[in-house]
Amino acid sequence: MSGSIQITEAALASLIGLTAHEIPGVVGMAPANLKEGLSRVLGRANVSDGVVIGKDGGKFTADLYIVAAYGVNIPRVAENITERVQHIVKTQAGIDLAALRVHAVGVQRV
Repeated sequence: MSGSIQITEAALASLIGLTAHEIPGVVGMAPANLKEGLSRVLGRANVSDGVVIGKDGGKFTADLYIVAAYGVNIPRVAENITERVQHIVKTQAGIDLAALRVHAVGVQRV
């Protein structure tokens, strides 16, 4: 029996968003299309809204827009997100991301 499995961009975005939420120091995701300020932080129900999936040479790329907890080491949180997301996407979806960029767009007290 042969066939192929297709992972949609929406499914990939959800997987990435849920994984990012598991990282200590991440308060939530922020919509990538906000022009002025941070008007809302998205909870788990809307995690994929903070993830933008693209393509580079046929491989997926991802941009994550996160809100970090006040007082955390933001570069360390971004590094933890990058490592965890790359691992989860590889093991659960079989995808190697061409690029993963974490954008800390806000800081919020928890």
